[in-house]
Amino acid sequence: MLRLGFPVIGVTDLPRAVAFWSEALDLVATEEWRSGTWRTLDRADGSGRALALMVSDSPPEPGRRLHLDLFTDSAEEQEAEVRRLVGLGARRVDWDLYPPEPDFVVLADPDGNIFCVVDLSPAPSGGGGGT
Repeated sequence: MLRLGFPVIGVTDLPRAVAFWSEALDLVATEEWRSGTWRTLDRADGSGRALALMVSDSPPEPGRRLHLDLFTDSAEEQEAEVRRLVGLGARRVDWDLYPPEPDFVVLADPDGNIFCVVDLSPAPSGGGGGT
C-alpha cells in the first residue's frame, strides 16, 4: 500500500537550507539517508519525519503548482511569523495573484523556493467564520 512520505525541497546550498528550515519549523537534521546531496529533517519532538532537502541544479520555478503552506491561527501570529522567517533569510515575494483580501503571505526561502504563511482564522475550520 502506498503512503505519503514527506515533501522534498530542491536547494542549492544544503547547509544553509538545513539551518533555515530547521529553525523555521523547529526541525532537527537526522543522519538517516544523509549524504552530500540529501538531508532528512524530523520533528524536534521525535514524532517523525517532516521534510527532506535535496541538492538541485535547476532553478526554482516561478509559478509552481506545488508548494508548502505554513499555518498560523491569527493575523497577528501570521505577521510575527513572517517577520521571524524574513529574519532567518526568507524574503517577501511580489505576488501578482493575491486575492482582494488574502489570508496568506507569499515568501521565498533562501534558495528562492516559494511557500505561504496562512492565517487560518478566517477559514471555516479556524473559527473565524470565513467563506
